[in-house]
Amino acid sequence: MAPVPPGIRFLASFNRDQWYRAFTFGLTFLLYTSFHLSRKPISIVKSELHKNCSALHELSTAGSRQLPSFHTETDCSWKPFDKSNYKQLLGAMDYSFLCAYAVGMYLSGIIGERLPIRLYLTFGMLMSGLFTCLFGLGRIYNIHNLSFYIFVQVANGLVQTTGWPSVVTCIGNWFGKGRRGLIMGIWNSHTSVGNILGSLIAGYWVSSNWGLSFIVPGLVIAAMGVVCFLFLIEHPNDLKSIHDVQNPASSNTKLTNSWKGVNGHNQLYHSYKQGGKSQNWDTELLLPVQQVVVVKSESEPSAISFMGALRIPGVIEFSLCLLFAKLVSYTFLFWLPLYITKAAHLDAKKAGELSTLFDVGGIVGGILAGVISDKLGKRATTCAVMLLLAAPTLYGFSMISEFGLGPTIGMLLVCGGLVNGPYALITTAVSADLGTHKSLKGNSRALSTVTAIIDGTGSVGAAIGPLLAGVLSSRGWNQVFYMLMAADFLALVLLLRLVTKELTSANVVKPRSGSTTVEMKEH
Repeated sequence: MAPVPPGIRFLASFNRDQWYRAFTFGLTFLLYTSFHLSRKPISIVKSELHKNCSALHELSTAGSRQLPSFHTETDCSWKPFDKSNYKQLLGAMDYSFLCAYAVGMYLSGIIGERLPIRLYLTFGMLMSGLFTCLFGLGRIYNIHNLSFYIFVQVANGLVQTTGWPSVVTCIGNWFGKGRRGLIMGIWNSHTSVGNILGSLIAGYWVSSNWGLSFIVPGLVIAAMGVVCFLFLIEHPNDLKSIHDVQNPASSNTKLTNSWKGVNGHNQLYHSYKQGGKSQNWDTELLLPVQQVVVVKSESEPSAISFMGALRIPGVIEFSLCLLFAKLVSYTFLFWLPLYITKAAHLDAKKAGELSTLFDVGGIVGGILAGVISDKLGKRATTCAVMLLLAAPTLYGFSMISEFGLGPTIGMLLVCGGLVNGPYALITTAVSADLGTHKSLKGNSRALSTVTAIIDGTGSVGAAIGPLLAGVLSSRGWNQVFYMLMAADFLALVLLLRLVTKELTSANVVKPRSGSTTVEMKEH
């Protein structure tokens, strides 16, 4: 008999539950990647909506002096963005999307706690695909009405709020607290991956037909919505009915009581034991396991109220910190390609490609923040250190026009890591920690609401940042970077109380995995 190949032995070493966790991890990663992929085109297309007409005229006459230039002040830009106040109009489009997103996010978490996640997320993705495509159809059907584009942005902002609370709740259902910073740091790279793919897709068509820069991402997120409907598993307990049908004799314990809980799931809690020692859900060793079924009792926990979520220690501080951290991140998201176009004198396609390096740095920064915070057990301190280092980096980035290509690439990578690191940590591991805080006494129905409050507050900053950038950039790009440095400083100040608590806390525990964590005290 031939020996079993090592690769097959490795695959066979994983049990069924681990495969389902890996599948859910990958699927939710791709689902939210498509959300960010559909948000990115507007930042790439901005430089195409308003071109430098005089520069185009000089380019055409220099290339062929005997031929007349067909570019004029009226046809080289897309109405209504051909006027001198184009930066304010582009900023208003950003603001309309992000303001709707911020308002909708507060409601989305509360609604998401009360509806099946799979259906709620599928609806949001299909509608987001529709509105993203509508923006691109404005180019194909020659729509020049500003109200049309504002309406599409507002509608898209509202339906996109279905995404974040849903995927965080789903991933929180499948993974426990062990190594949460690392796991969610890797998982949260979907934000940067989506931005990179969105930039590349939008950049491919931006100069030839910018309508396709929206239509293609819109079709992608709609297709992923269908995938979500067909394959998303909201909770490990959703699989129980399938397994009971397939293996009716596999259960050694007869269930005598049931409890309807989160999103209509029967709250069966599975724990695993090996040699008398419990294995952590998300760090379970690849060893034979004995399943123990524990049935929770009597009453169904009620979904937490908005004010109840605010009373969870740390929610207000991290929410306000995220407001300013996300202000910085989203200003880069919506304005970086245009800034590179103006400061480095590159065309829209090259500027879009170069801006992806900011997101590459964001992937590394998010993972690094998760690893460090897991090792130290200090989420707030990790965020504070990265915010402190980001300020001088932002100042250096404001002088990008004086650098060569090499230093510019390095600055994009470093700035992306320091700006997106705290943002990624707060929206993932910190939100999951607070949504399962010990003050909730085991009520798992708070995760979606807490996530929505934190990200919704952050989205207020995300709405303000690009709007201010549109106003301040008319006075010079230096004013924009001064605003970003001030926001970074305020985010740091808002975390100081939590940092002090973490550094002075003596309540250090040693978990079985060997890593050191600090149990979050009530602040």
